[in-house]
Amino acid sequence: MKLFILTLTSATLALTAGLQAESLSQQAANDYIAQYSKELSTQLKKERANDLDEKKIVHADKTLKFEIRTYGEEPEGGHSLYISMHGGGGTTAAVNDQQWRNQIELYKPEEGFYVAPRAATNTWNLWHEAHIDPMFDRLIEDFIILKGVNPNKVYLTGYSAGGDGTYQLAPRMADRWAAAAMMAGHPNDAKPDNLYNLPFFIQCGGKDKAFDRNKIAQQWGEKLDELEKQHPGHYPHKWIVYPEHGHWMKLDCKQAIPWMAKYSRNPWPKTVVWTQDDITKNRLYWLSNDKPEKGQSITAKANGQTITLESDSVKEITLRLNDQLIDLDKEIVVKNAEGGILFQGKVERSKEAIETSLKERFDPTSAATALLKVKLNP
Repeated sequence: MKLFILTLTSATLALTAGLQAESLSQQAANDYIAQYSKELSTQLKKERANDLDEKKIVHADKTLKFEIRTYGEEPEGGHSLYISMHGGGGTTAAVNDQQWRNQIELYKPEEGFYVAPRAATNTWNLWHEAHIDPMFDRLIEDFIILKGVNPNKVYLTGYSAGGDGTYQLAPRMADRWAAAAMMAGHPNDAKPDNLYNLPFFIQCGGKDKAFDRNKIAQQWGEKLDELEKQHPGHYPHKWIVYPEHGHWMKLDCKQAIPWMAKYSRNPWPKTVVWTQDDITKNRLYWLSNDKPEKGQSITAKANGQTITLESDSVKEITLRLNDQLIDLDKEIVVKNAEGGILFQGKVERSKEAIETSLKERFDPTSAATALLKVKLNP
C-alpha cells in the first residue's frame, strides 16, 4: 500500500466565501460553536417553523407526516426524542394509515417527545428507502432547533415493518441515536457492524414465523452476543424471543422504552466501525466520506494522540476532529493498521471547520472544530 499525506488547506474544505482562515484556541472554538449555533438556529427557526406547525417533512417529491405526543417535565439539557415507526408496508394506504394510528398511542415514555411518522410510501421497504435518511435527519434537527431537544437523547424504534426499518436505520444512522429498539421485524440485508457504540434491543415472538422473523431475531441476538465478547464494553444490547407470542407481543415489548431511556449518545466515541449499506452515507461520528460506495468498510481508533485507520476499500477519509476526541493543542499522528504514517503534525481549529460542520448537520454537540483529509491509496 502506498501512503500519501494531504494536509488541511482552506481550499479542500470548501470554505465560506469571504472568511479568512484563523487558528482558534480550544476555548475560542467552543465559544464560536455556541455563537454560530445561535446565529444559525435563528435563521433555521424561520425556515423550519412550518415543519412542526404542519407536522410534515417534505423531501423532493415525498412527504412524511407525523404526530407528536409530549410526556413529562423537560429535564436539564432538553427533552428526549423518540421516533416510532409503524407497521404495514407493501399494502394499501388505508392499512398503513391504520397502522400509523396504532403506533401513535403504542408506547408512552416517561419523558420526551414521542413522534410517530407516517411513511411517505406504501412499499414493502417503506422505512428504509433512500429518502428516509434525509427526512429523519431534518426531523431530528427540527426538534433540536424548535423544541430544544437534547441531541444526545434521540431514540429509534418500530414495530413489524417499522422493525424492519429499525434493523436498517439503526446501523445506517448509528451516530444519530442514543439507543434503538427493534420490534417484530426482519433485517433483510442489514448488518450489525455499525452498532459498535449503539445500544440495541431486539424483541420478537417465538411463534412469529413469517419470513423467519423469530429465527433471525435469535440469530442477530447471538451475533451481538459474540460481537460483545470480541469487543468488551461495546455492542451493548439485549434480546428476547418470547416463546408464547406470535407477531403481536401484547405490549411486553414496551419494556424497551425505559431500557433505551437509560442511555445517552456519545458523539465522540474513541472507536468507530463504519460499513456502508446499499444506501450510502457521507458521515458517521467523526468520519466523513465524500465518495461512499456500497460495502466499503473502515475502522478508526483514537488512542491518546494517535488515530489508527484500518480499511482495504476506503481510499480517502476526512477526520472531523474536536478536543473531546483528541488534544488539538498537540501534534497528532494518523497511522494505518500496519503502523505506516499517513499524517503527523498539528491540525488547527478554525471557524470554517465549525461552520462547515454545523451547516452540514445542526448538532452543536458533534460539531467538528478541525478537519483533516487523509488519503489511503492502494
